[in-house]
Amino acid sequence: MNSRERLQSTLNHQSVDRVCVDFGAGGQTGMGAGAVHRLREAVLGKSNHRVKITEPYQMLGEIDEDLRQALQLDVVGIHPRCNMFGFENTGWKPFTMHDGTPVLVPGKFNWTVDAKGGIEMYPQGDTSVPPSAVMPKDSFFFDATKRQEPFDEENPRLEDNCEEFGLFSTEDVGHFVNELTPFYKKTQYGIYMTFPGTGFGDIALVPATWAKRTKGIRDLEEWYISTVTRKDFIYKIFEKQCEFALKNIETLAKAVGNMPQVVFVSGTDFGTQRGLFSSVESYRELFKPFHKKVNDQIHRLTKWKTFIHSCGAIHALIPDLIEAGFDVLNPVQCSAEGMDARTLKKEFGKQLVFWGGGVDTQSTLPFGTPDDVYRQVRERIDIFNQDGGFVFNSVHNVQSNVPVDNILAMFKAIKDSGR
Repeated sequence: MNSRERLQSTLNHQSVDRVCVDFGAGGQTGMGAGAVHRLREAVLGKSNHRVKITEPYQMLGEIDEDLRQALQLDVVGIHPRCNMFGFENTGWKPFTMHDGTPVLVPGKFNWTVDAKGGIEMYPQGDTSVPPSAVMPKDSFFFDATKRQEPFDEENPRLEDNCEEFGLFSTEDVGHFVNELTPFYKKTQYGIYMTFPGTGFGDIALVPATWAKRTKGIRDLEEWYISTVTRKDFIYKIFEKQCEFALKNIETLAKAVGNMPQVVFVSGTDFGTQRGLFSSVESYRELFKPFHKKVNDQIHRLTKWKTFIHSCGAIHALIPDLIEAGFDVLNPVQCSAEGMDARTLKKEFGKQLVFWGGGVDTQSTLPFGTPDDVYRQVRERIDIFNQDGGFVFNSVHNVQSNVPVDNILAMFKAIKDSGR
């Protein structure tokens, strides 16, 4: 099998010659730039190569073609034209992370340093407005800053929380076509595409780190409270967002056809370590109707499989995610309550592809020994890859400060599992 065939068979719940592997295709399946830098040196040898920051909010590093081939990765990712800070990944320039890692950042990655030594980042690279995020000193990624403007409780404006949604421009559509076509025609990789505008209530997007002004409900605590106290208003926001999303799906489906095999639809986290953020009933009332409309539209017009990311203990919600039409679940947080790997595979393995869950990123990968990592990876592959339906990835992104020996142990276990 080549990589594209391997991914397609996996998505179809068919057996494969070896486990399908992804690192770097999505914003939830990547590696911090520090980890990529050290891994690249360990695998390919030291050089003057600087890792590109492909997702600056989380400071994820590019898995370049040489490293992708060396690691035998199967999936490449196509991302929207602009990143989380509202500018394109072009005009690369050097930057040094807090730990000394040399990287390349986009040209509009303009920053200042705060009084505590943190790095402040600006929406659309505009330093004349307040920073939209800060990377604390000794940290490896950004946190959104609180910038919510006064909210008029008596006269809430729907457009304030909908200004980031709209119909794709010719430039947006052209970007996807231009990015997809070379991978589809000139390589044999599986193809994953991030579809913007379908993440209803995605808490990473609510603060609008790309916006110079943050009108509407933009504070994280205020948003969560609003899903209960202003539920009707949030529902109207989702209605408007969905209206644009359905039209954009139709537009992009016509433009790119079935070049992508799987599309990222939602990154809304519904779980904590011990349970759900909201009840199953709340999901059914507020989110499920829109998830179903989006998934139905995609399945009606394309062969794309739909991908949902939700951290946490979401076992009770999974049957509803399946009913809503999702094909793929990520990151499969097996350390959360009720998320035992064997149980998940037994109960939902025929309906869902598990994309993640390969190794725990809270404890085993960062703090275990290489032997601990090796054993867990082999065990998870044995469980999840039985009868297909599993794309190996860690439980969310590999962080920049993970020991490189542990990352190498992970890839050794993946390789050994295919023998």
